[in-house]
Amino acid sequence: MTLHLTDPADRDRADRDPADWENPALTGRGRLPARAYFFGYESAELARTMDRRRSRGFVDLTGDWRFRLFDHPARVPATALAEESEDWDTVRVPHLWQVDGYGQLQYTDEGYPFPVDPPRVPADDPTGVYQRTIVLPEAPVGERTVLRFDGVESYAEIYWDGAYVGMTKGSRLSAEFDVTDVTHPGTNHLVVKVLQYSDGTYLEDQDMWWASGIFRDCYLLSRPAAHLADFFVRTHRLADDRAEVTLTAGVVGRPDVTWEVYDGERLVASRAVTPGTDATLVVEGARFWNPEDPHLYDMRLTVRGADGTVQYVPHRLGLAEVTIVEGRLLLNGTPFKMHGVNRHDHDDRHGRAVGMARVERDLHLMKQHNINAVRTAHYPNDPRFYELCDRIGLFVLAETDLETHGFANVGDLPRITDDEAWQTAYVDRIERHVLAQRNHASIVMWSLGNESGYGCNIPAMYRRCKELDPTRPVHYEEDRDAEVVDVISTMYSRVSQMNDMGEHPHPKPRIICEYGHAMGNGPGGLAEYQRVFEAWDSIQGHFLWEWCDHGLVATTDEGREYHAYGGDHGDFPHNGSFCIDGLVFPWQEPSPGLVEYKHVICPVRVDYADGLCTVTNGRWFTDLSDVLVVLETLHDGRVVGSRTLTPGPVPPGKAWSEAVHPDVAAHGETHVTARVLSTAAHEWAEPLRELGRYQTLVADRPRRTEGAATRAAVAAEADGTSLVVTTRAADRYMVDLLTGDLSWRSRGRELLQEPPRVGFWKPLVDNHQQENDELWAPRFLSLMQTSTRDVSWREQDGAVVVEVSSRIAPPTLDIAMRVTLTWTLADDGVHLAVEGEPVGDYHDIVPRIGLSFAVPRELRSVDWYGLGPGENYPDSRAAATLGRWHSTVDDMFTPYVVPQDCANRGDVRWAALTDPHGDGLAVRAAESGPFAFSAWPHSTAAIDAARHRTDLVPEDRVTVNVNHRVLGLGSNSWGSEVLDTYRVRFEPFRFALDLRSVSAAAPHHDEGIAS
Repeated sequence: MTLHLTDPADRDRADRDPADWENPALTGRGRLPARAYFFGYESAELARTMDRRRSRGFVDLTGDWRFRLFDHPARVPATALAEESEDWDTVRVPHLWQVDGYGQLQYTDEGYPFPVDPPRVPADDPTGVYQRTIVLPEAPVGERTVLRFDGVESYAEIYWDGAYVGMTKGSRLSAEFDVTDVTHPGTNHLVVKVLQYSDGTYLEDQDMWWASGIFRDCYLLSRPAAHLADFFVRTHRLADDRAEVTLTAGVVGRPDVTWEVYDGERLVASRAVTPGTDATLVVEGARFWNPEDPHLYDMRLTVRGADGTVQYVPHRLGLAEVTIVEGRLLLNGTPFKMHGVNRHDHDDRHGRAVGMARVERDLHLMKQHNINAVRTAHYPNDPRFYELCDRIGLFVLAETDLETHGFANVGDLPRITDDEAWQTAYVDRIERHVLAQRNHASIVMWSLGNESGYGCNIPAMYRRCKELDPTRPVHYEEDRDAEVVDVISTMYSRVSQMNDMGEHPHPKPRIICEYGHAMGNGPGGLAEYQRVFEAWDSIQGHFLWEWCDHGLVATTDEGREYHAYGGDHGDFPHNGSFCIDGLVFPWQEPSPGLVEYKHVICPVRVDYADGLCTVTNGRWFTDLSDVLVVLETLHDGRVVGSRTLTPGPVPPGKAWSEAVHPDVAAHGETHVTARVLSTAAHEWAEPLRELGRYQTLVADRPRRTEGAATRAAVAAEADGTSLVVTTRAADRYMVDLLTGDLSWRSRGRELLQEPPRVGFWKPLVDNHQQENDELWAPRFLSLMQTSTRDVSWREQDGAVVVEVSSRIAPPTLDIAMRVTLTWTLADDGVHLAVEGEPVGDYHDIVPRIGLSFAVPRELRSVDWYGLGPGENYPDSRAAATLGRWHSTVDDMFTPYVVPQDCANRGDVRWAALTDPHGDGLAVRAAESGPFAFSAWPHSTAAIDAARHRTDLVPEDRVTVNVNHRVLGLGSNSWGSEVLDTYRVRFEPFRFALDLRSVSAAAPHHDEGIAS
């Protein structure tokens, strides 16, 4: 880690007049930039722990503080800064006061929540005052006491026993204050005055909730008179697995400094260090750090003062060198790719006041889902975050605390980015960030910020970044031609664009720092992106937007919890649910999108063809010694055999093959499924975790044709406007001769609560909002009406055939679909054939083409032969394999924060919904092939109307959707449209299905698709 203290005299450079602290030239002044570090006077045991609280000289200031919120900085009484106020509220710090019920929460994507008038902010500026008493012992002579804050938003003034100490800006950057001269033995009174808005707020418009407070840890540190002030360690790989490690140390006083490097208990190298000069040592037989094998050495700096005090500064050292050679990023000489995500800090109960247990679970989930990189969007994280990434193995694209996106709303995004008056503020942010984190092996590159346009302050930031750390490349997406930065980057480029960029590579390495907007149900199309990423060496990183939904827990009047988003707190203007855009639900459960991403980026590929199974190592640094491949043979979805392959130590980029001869079924479908498992145990995963799965169709042989069974004749009788058909099995069909609607009574109950009807609408998913706004809403596709034009029937071959002609059309327009339904009502069930012919000039995309109906609520057990086990869509199915699956209607319903279409299963051969006794209804694919299937405990209208999960109430029926075609997901909430391959158009169609009444004692399906 790094220690860094500037001259305490800097504290006096900041004028306390609000008119002055709004001056951008003063931004960053008056604070002592903090650097993450651990230390101890008497032992170096902290080298093996993250818990800094075990260190002598540490006073934890997290916990209960007195607090009061004022509406204007000038309304804070002087006594509040100097005297204890016992009658104030007590709050738990870290916290954000708006999340805890003080003041107004507001969410905007890019707009500032106040009039744009830089550098000024509203005079009525919510101001929180925190008070805390601290009892300190007598300090050794010469010892320095430092007050540190890891995060305060957005501007803070520090007072100690009523005396002004200093101020800080840069909300997500740590700040330190040397308070030695104001502390004393006994009771001390600390006050922190925090303003919600400052001129620094113009640099912190990062698509998140506007909230303020002391939201990260704060504490007091003691340092001996002679101590380490800073260090910088870097690695250079030599030949023969030797590492040259260079250290530069800065000190206060004139101590002796010794540098040691251990591998476990073994001392591998050591030497004395002359402060202010470079010291070098060589690690023989080095084990270099990488995210697949994140080996860390224990590095220890021992600082001995002339007065006999000893300071130990331990550091977990990863030997990592990032270089660019011929336009490619290399780690320790090896090329690599980053399969990443963008991560905001978020806790659904505490906002950005995120505890380390939650951070650790975030990172463990990433590793469990094959993610190897994270972009800290769009600000530095808690210092311990980087240690975790070092330890468990994640590349970090380390972004500093900068985004001025709100200026896009006034048509001038680079307004202050291209204003030299703000240059000190810009440079300060990258300087503090780099000095704080530059010793972390996990950091693969720096990022100067996000969506702030381009101007003179960007080259200034780049130059300062390179001065402080010349060893790492620098990223900034809005340097569109990489005029200054070392890595060229884009956002939300389409698949075809990325392929063009791969075909015509830039001289510098390329990444796509945001893509695949994961809002609600989605994203789709990741597999197509991945094929492009893997095809081109010059594309070395991709980061999905984003990791977690930013929902905040709220409760209904009845005490039911839901997750709030923009507008739910009376905030305006706001960007609604645009903050609900993560791969992980707010309660840290993976969404179907994250499961899909895991399989798309699986680092081990398995192919089967012509009796040969080939296993390819897609890792960059490690072999396949820990990998097993379980091959399962399936006949019509049922597992009939299994064997395990052990590829052994296959090197990165190489393949291994073995002959495999699965048992092929005499009739029907034979598939081989390969499940890739890792036997390695990690702190974040148990052995035998699944890395991914692949499936191949081996054979599809014609099914056995039995002699045509004699079908018992049904009885048909017209009764007024109804046609009643009864079967030998006592099933009773009734067709309304005016509407063509079918009802069906079986085993003493109505099997259909709502008749099957053709439809083109389904609940809107977030990723289709733009299609809805541009295509569907103007044409009222959600309001389409069915007009039955003709119903006729006839008896044929012991069955009754009913033909229904109808026109399905929206109001006010002349576009329509002419639809013909042909029902064949027989003793053994119902056969339905559907044909459609469009009318009018609309031929663009629609959400689906299919049927919907309802069955009794008791039919909640679901079995199917198709893609599963989880939710899947045409462009989001890498995680799905064909098989026989079981679930329930409730478990299939994905709990998206904003209810929307969900639960789809594709390539279904048959599906059955049954009650606890095994009675129910089955749907089987007929001559048109497999269908898509979903079942919900709610109606389409209810899901569309709901804004939160608690808006949905249990219904007395189950909605069933059997769709001929379903539109792909894409990520067009803010990203890529649905690829043409996965589009469903308002064009002619034809499909057919069989429906059967089933019971536990009677088969409810054939093995596959009907002949």
